[in-house]
Amino acid sequence: MNHLQEVEEKRACTTRHYNCAQSLLVPFRDVTGLTEEQSDKLGNLFGSGMHHGGMCGVLTAATMILGLAGFEKDASTAMIREFKQKHDSTQCRDLLAASASKGIVRKTHCDGLVFEMTKYLDDILSSRS
Repeated sequence: MNHLQEVEEKRACTTRHYNCAQSLLVPFRDVTGLTEEQSDKLGNLFGSGMHHGGMCGVLTAATMILGLAGFEKDASTAMIREFKQKHDSTQCRDLLAASASKGIVRKTHCDGLVFEMTKYLDDILSSRS
């Protein structure tokens, strides 16, 4: 199973909730060297912008993955800059408000960001190989 397939599986799970950070960290455990349980626990408190609408959990998890994969600050800075240019914010509360104003359901919005970041990470990781 590749990263995107596992991410899609996590986001579709109805028996438990995988927040946006967990939805990235668990599938990318082959990159981070963490176990599934460690990845799940690490991401547990980073969903919903650390439960207060702060930095999007997708960006937080992606930054952790890049760091554990040995990338330097410039890769993280570029990723965050690109995300902000595309979505006008990095803050969960702003991202959710913007999607709600367009009539986009929260889960659909968050799923889209998780899938987008999965593809971004796969691209940057494969370009390094």
